[in-house]
Amino acid sequence: MLLTQNVGTGAILLSSIAILPSTLLPAYAMFSSESSHTPLPGATIHQLKIKPVFDALVKREKFYAHYLARAAWHGSRIVMRQVSPESPDIFDFIIDLYHACDGKWDILVAQCNITSEELTSFLEYAAMFLCNLGNFYGEGDQKFVPNVTAEALRKIADISPKTKASLDKIIDPLLAVPPFSLGYPTENALSGYYPSVEPITQDEIAKVSEVMNKTSIGPENTRVRKVVKDGKPILQLLQASAETGPLKAGHDELADGIFLVRGDHSDELARVCSALEKARDYAGNDKQTQFLTHYIEFFRTGSLKAFQESQKAWVTDVSARVENILGFIEPYRDPAGIRSEWEAMIGIADADEIKKLKSFVDSSTTFIRQLPWAVKGVNDGKGPFEKSLFEAPDFTSVHALAVCGSIVFEAANLPNYEYIRETYGFKNIVLANRLSVNNNSNLPCYWIDPSELKSFKSTTHIVRFLTTAIHELIGHGTGKLLSETSPGTYNFDKQNPPINPLNGEVVTSHYLHGQTWGSVFGKLAGTVEECRAILMSEYFMDNKDLLGIFGYTDSSNITAEDLLYATYLNIGVDGLQALEHYGFQDQAWGQVHHQAHFSILKHLLQDGDGIISIAHDLTQQCLTVHVDRSKILSHGKPSLGRVAQDRRVETEYEVEFVQPNTFVKGENVEVKVYEESNEGIIQSWVERDI
Repeated sequence: MLLTQNVGTGAILLSSIAILPSTLLPAYAMFSSESSHTPLPGATIHQLKIKPVFDALVKREKFYAHYLARAAWHGSRIVMRQVSPESPDIFDFIIDLYHACDGKWDILVAQCNITSEELTSFLEYAAMFLCNLGNFYGEGDQKFVPNVTAEALRKIADISPKTKASLDKIIDPLLAVPPFSLGYPTENALSGYYPSVEPITQDEIAKVSEVMNKTSIGPENTRVRKVVKDGKPILQLLQASAETGPLKAGHDELADGIFLVRGDHSDELARVCSALEKARDYAGNDKQTQFLTHYIEFFRTGSLKAFQESQKAWVTDVSARVENILGFIEPYRDPAGIRSEWEAMIGIADADEIKKLKSFVDSSTTFIRQLPWAVKGVNDGKGPFEKSLFEAPDFTSVHALAVCGSIVFEAANLPNYEYIRETYGFKNIVLANRLSVNNNSNLPCYWIDPSELKSFKSTTHIVRFLTTAIHELIGHGTGKLLSETSPGTYNFDKQNPPINPLNGEVVTSHYLHGQTWGSVFGKLAGTVEECRAILMSEYFMDNKDLLGIFGYTDSSNITAEDLLYATYLNIGVDGLQALEHYGFQDQAWGQVHHQAHFSILKHLLQDGDGIISIAHDLTQQCLTVHVDRSKILSHGKPSLGRVAQDRRVETEYEVEFVQPNTFVKGENVEVKVYEESNEGIIQSWVERDI
C-alpha cells in the first residue's frame, strides 16, 4: 500500500522499524526450531463458509460469480511460477498422485510400502503447499519441505509411471535447503521474479528498471530473466500477457542487451480472459461491463494502462453484490518491491455487516480530527496533513467465494495507484468468513497466560474485525503526501509550509514532481505504511464512540474495556508471532506486516514504561505476554501516538483454508464445499481443474 501521511522525504524517523530484532531475538531463538523446515503437524484447517450466502444469489449473480471465480483460479499457476521454478511441477505431482490412487490415500500405505505416519506427513506437506501455492510460506517467505525422506517419497511416487517421472523432475529442489527464503537470488535465497539459470545481480536488475522508466513500462506484471546468447549476456524483461511476440516488429529491443519478451504466463492468462468474457455476459451494470472489458484487454496485451482504466471503473461500482479483486496487486514478495503477485478474490456482500461499516464511514471525519497530527482550527480540525475533503470510500464486507494467492488475506484497501485514489476513490473490502477464523476454538494461543486464555479467545476475533476496519478506513485511507503535483504546483502552501509535529519546526522537504513514496523509500515503504495503518487501528481501540457503532459499550456482554485490554495483548502476541517470519540465516524479514508488528511491540517495550512486558521461562520453554491494565491510557496510547507520527492487518497462526468450488449444472450454478482436512484441501484443488 501507499503511505498517505508524511511530512517529507527527510522528516521521517524510522528507528522503530526493526531491521534486527536484537531485543527479543535471543530469547525467542531458544524456543524456536532453527533446524526444522517442515510444516508443524496438526495445523488448524478452516473452511471458508459460503454456501448459504451463495445460494441466496439470483441466477444471474451466480453465473457472474462462477465465471469470475474461474478467472481467479486460472491464475494459480502464475503465483506458483512467481514463487519458485519447481512449484508448478510440485503441484502437478500432488494432483497426479491423487488421480493415481483415485483420492483413496490410505491404499498408498500397503501398495507403496510406507508407514501411515509417512503418508500423514506427506499429506500435511501437500495441503500446506496448495494453501500457499508454492513451497515457500505465503506469510514470511520461508521455505518448507516435507517431513519424509527421499526414499519414502520415491516409494509413494512408484504408484504410477507418471508420478515416478514427475518426482524425478522435482525431488532435488523439493528437498533442498538452502535456499532458506525468498529474496534476491543468492546461495541462501531465490526469487521466481528473477528465474535465471545464469546468475543475475542486483545491479543488472536495477539496470532493467532504469530502462523501464525511460520507456514507460510499468513493473507490476513483469519478471526479469538473464540468458546467454552467442557468449553475450542478455536481460529479458518478461511481460505477462496472453499475446506473444513484439507489439511492433523491431520494438522488442529496449536497450543494448535488454529485450522485452511478451507472453509470460500466456496460457493461464488466455484462460483468464476466456472466463472473464463469459462473466461479462452476466454483468449487472455498465460499470461492471466496463471494468471487465479493461481487465480482458490488460490480460490479453499486458498494458498496465488498461489495468488502470479497469480500476477507475471498478472503484465506481459501489455496493456490488458480487465483489472482485483481480490482477497483479501487491509487490510484497519481490525483493525489489516493485513486481506484483497475482491476487484474486471473488466475494459476496454481507448486508448486515455493511450497515455497521457504513455508519463507521459516515462518522469518519469525527475520528480523523482525533488523529495525533490533527491541528484544531486548521483544515476543519483535521490539520495540514489531511486532504481538505475526505472522500468516503466504498466500504464493504464480503464472504469470499474464491481467494487465489499465496495467502487468504483479511482485508484490502485498493487500488494502489495514488492518482486514481485521489481522483476516482478507493474501496475497502473486509473478508468476513476469513476473519471468522479468529473465533475458531481450535486455534493455538501461544504466549498467553493460562489464566487469561478464555478471555483472550472470546475477544480476539472481535478485536481482529474492529482493528481491520479501522486499519483499512483510517489507517490506509487518510492523510496526504506533501508533493509538487505538477511543475510549480503544490498540494500545500509552499510559502507558508506546515509545522512538522515531530520537532515543532516548519517542514523543509516534500516530494518532487514524479516522485512517489515507493520510489523514494523502496521496499521499506511498505513496512512503514503498514506500520502506520496498524498503529491507527490500535490507537483508536479506546474510542468508545467508535466501538459503540459496532455494539460494544460499557454495558455490553463483552465490554469496550475488555476489547481495549485484548488489543494490547494482541500487540504482544502479534509482535512475537512476527518473529516466526524473521530469517535467521540472512537476518531479513519475510514480509512487511511482520516487520511492522514487531517494530510496534519493540517500541512499546522501549517507550511504554512497562505497559507491555514479555516473561520467559527456560524450564517451561515459553514466552508470555503481560499487559499492565492501569497503564493502557496513561502510557500505552500516548506511546502509540508518538510512534505513529514517526511513520493491511494480518496475524497468521498455522491455519490452512479449504475453499469451495462452483459448477454449472444445467441452467443453474451449484457450490460445493469440502471437509476440513488435508484430503479435503487436495480434493478441492483437483476438482478446480486448473
